[in-house]
Amino acid sequence: MSLLLQKFPEMEVVTTHGVIKLPDHFTSQGKGFVLFSHPADFTPVCTTEFVEFQRRQEEFRKEGFELIGLSVDQVFSHIKWVDWIKEKLGVEIQFPIIADDTGEIGRTLGMIPEGKTKTVRSVYIVDKNGIVQAIITYPYDVGRNIDEILRYVKALNVSQANGVAMPANWGVDQVEWRPNSLIGNKVIIPPAADVETAKKRLEAAERGEIECFDWWFCCKSL
Repeated sequence: MSLLLQKFPEMEVVTTHGVIKLPDHFTSQGKGFVLFSHPADFTPVCTTEFVEFQRRQEEFRKEGFELIGLSVDQVFSHIKWVDWIKEKLGVEIQFPIIADDTGEIGRTLGMIPEGKTKTVRSVYIVDKNGIVQAIITYPYDVGRNIDEILRYVKALNVSQANGVAMPANWGVDQVEWRPNSLIGNKVIIPPAADVETAKKRLEAAERGEIECFDWWFCCKSL
């Protein structure tokens, strides 16, 4: 949690695509990245996750984010597992996978619980400026919801581009559109920080330019 909204720590990592430097490898290209750890190669839940991440890779790229995996396995294990997935499942894993066989990276990022030796299912969402915008952690036995991670990336982009906040359920449209029960598909205007702005918000609501439940809870359509 201490890394949330902080600069992602600089590190040099060994991956299936060679040695790369984080976060510069992505941020130097104006891209963000989604770093996700898994307990071990050649395990069922992790295999389902990697296949799903790969199948959604282009959607993440459209949002300006690249994918990168991590576990405590050595790089040759990653390479063999990737080969197995391609041969047996017909899916080619195209994103790099970090070999953290010493566990140093996992401990630095809080991915290895006390008393354990394997990384849990952590997700670090890092924006194009190298700032950690989300940390999501799942236990060993529960696979991740890739739709939710992609939804968060989309919401982050809209929020940063427009200076707004996103309500609960915003963008849950992969299966069906389920808008927020209070404000539908509108976005939230950040609360007023002074009396004058609060007054102007209510005046704008009276003119029908925005919608407000009160001066501190206003929303609008994009």
